[in-house]
Order: sequence, then C-alpha cells, then structure tokens
Amino acid sequence: MKGLWYKTLETLTGIFGAWLFVVVSRIIAAGYFLFSKKVKESNRFYGLLYPQKGRWYHRLCSFRQYQNFTTIHYDRFLARHGHVTRFSSHGWEKLKEVVQERGAVLLMSHLGNWEIAAQLLKQQENELKLLLYMGVKEREGVEGLQKEQLQKSGVKIIAVERDGGSPFDAVEGIRFLQEGGLVSMTGDILWRSDQKSLTVDFLGGTARIPEAPYVFAMVSGAPIFCFFSFRSGNNSYDFSLAEPIYIKCRNRGERKQRIQEAAQNYADLLSSQLRAHALEWYHFDRFVD
Repeated sequence: MKGLWYKTLETLTGIFGAWLFVVVSRIIAAGYFLFSKKVKESNRFYGLLYPQKGRWYHRLCSFRQYQNFTTIHYDRFLARHGHVTRFSSHGWEKLKEVVQERGAVLLMSHLGNWEIAAQLLKQQENELKLLLYMGVKEREGVEGLQKEQLQKSGVKIIAVERDGGSPFDAVEGIRFLQEGGLVSMTGDILWRSDQKSLTVDFLGGTARIPEAPYVFAMVSGAPIFCFFSFRSGNNSYDFSLAEPIYIKCRNRGERKQRIQEAAQNYADLLSSQLRAHALEWYHFDRFVD
C-alpha cells in the first residue's frame, strides 16, 4: 500500500472502525497475490521449504503469506492510534547484561515483524540506545511513515542510499556500539548489487547475506544477537533473542573464517525459526539459489 492510499485508509478507518482496515488491506493483498510477478518467487520458496508438498500447497502458503503481511500494517495502525502492543520476551536478560559492557549488534530478519520488534525494545527499556540502519527507497510511501513512527519512539535511524552510504555512517555505528548502544541491521537483504556479502547454506541451496553486521561485531568486539518477533495475537507479540554470537580472531588470517562461521550460525537460526513460522516470511524477492 502506497503512502496516499494508506493515509486515506487510516482516515476512513477512524470514521467507520478497524474492520474496514482489515477488509480493505486483505483485498489489496489478494490483488497483489493475483497480479504481482513476485508471487512466482514465493511459490518457488515454499517449494524449497516443503519439497514433499504439491504446487497447490505452495500457492496456498504464498496466499497466506500475502494475507499475513497485512497484519504488519494493521498493528502499525493500532500503535499509531494509541493502542498498547502487548508482548512477552525471551532472552532479554542476556542482552541487558552485555549492553552494559560494550553494546551489541542486533540482526533483524524479514521473518516476523522487525518494525514492531524495534519499538518493543524501546518499550522494554526506555533508556536503551538503539540505532537502526535502514535502506532508502525512491518512493517510500508507507516506509516513510514507518521511519517516522520509529523515530518518534526514540529509535535513531541512519538512512542508507542505494548508491552507497557514507563511510561516516559506519564510523557512527561502531562508536555507538562502543558506547554501549544497540545497532540494528538487516541480516537477510542485500540493498545494493555491489554490496559486500557472504554466501551461506540455506534450505538445501545457498543464500547471499550482508557482510557488514559481522564486520561491525568483529571490529567493535560486540556480540551479535539474532532477534525475532512473531505475532501471537491481535497487536500482541512474542520476541526472542538467541544466544550471543562472538567473533573472536587470534590473528588477521582467522577473520574470514570466523566471520563465515558467524554468518552460517545466523543462517541456521533463521532456517530453524522459518520452519516454525513459515507464513510470517515477508521477504518477497529471491533469497535462495
């Protein structure tokens, strides 16, 4: 949904009730499912995830994927209008202990609702310093509203352009970590074709993921926490943090190997969570080769 349509729908929902938002957003999602060229990739992805199932099952999964994606917009709408997001957390104490010492890199994924996850972190600990790297699209629409809402919740955002970010952006992130803050980065999307990446094993194939989070962790000495947030009900979430991943190198020659091991660790965690929450996979471009 583009920005103008989204704002119009929000206005009408304020007049007629939340049911209108749900109905209209699901109709729009059904339209995307019927006419978007990206559905073919979703069908292929679920074919890799469920090779023992038939193609109609894969299409059903794709349909439900598109329908579930509307809940992100709906819960954002509820949050923007003062509804409190309920949540439970697992692994928070591990993160809290580490942050007091040196900060941490949070690896977010397009599995579950990472936007709500970022807001919940601030809700869990208001004094928490959170820096979020986000890509900039030419026509942001809803994504612009998304950034605005995150900034209002106290999240600092560094916008990265498609033609490359400033070296100072990386320096700011490292400094943020060294001061005990959390730096959140996407773990499963490459923003540019020339972006430095790592190849990991995933669902019987391979996937390319960004190298930057692992470099940040290695240079700063901060651990990596893989962070997942899944919907447990209407405007209700469970979020969890896996065991911290440290990248420790005895010499320069070990760097490449240790980074690769950490990246594969993330890929394995992502695969495990994906199998448990397959219909909350909101990555609509090709990921697995």
